[in-house]
Amino acid sequence: MGWWSWVIGGAILLGSELVFVDAQFYLVFVGCSAIVVGVIAGAMPTLPEWAQWAIFAALAIISMVAFRSRLYDRVRGRAPAVRSGPAGEVLTLPAGLLPGQTCQTEHGGTFWTVRNDSDVAIAPGARAKIAQVQGLVLSVRPEP
Repeated sequence: MGWWSWVIGGAILLGSELVFVDAQFYLVFVGCSAIVVGVIAGAMPTLPEWAQWAIFAALAIISMVAFRSRLYDRVRGRAPAVRSGPAGEVLTLPAGLLPGQTCQTEHGGTFWTVRNDSDVAIAPGARAKIAQVQGLVLSVRPEP
């Protein structure tokens, strides 16, 4: 196989990864390996075809195993935590709540069951922080 075939094949694989495939970085390493083999084949024109394929396979596998996860984590990064629900928000309670007691209140346009999840009573009209959401029950604690 000519050196130019390896370079063109590698460029096609790199382009495919970047344009058509969601970046999982598999084709990047295969494409880079093909380009490296093309450079080696260009520098050593007498290199047999079986050796080119062996070098290609070794480079592709070794580079994927050694570098893919690190590169993927660096490029994609860690996704920020997705806040779902009203946990962490503050609401005003219409009624007083003793520890463990519940009441109904409206928050965010929806009616919720609110439970006092602290050891301290919460006075009527006091502000409370939503500590946890369990189904349709908001566990609240008095706001400091």
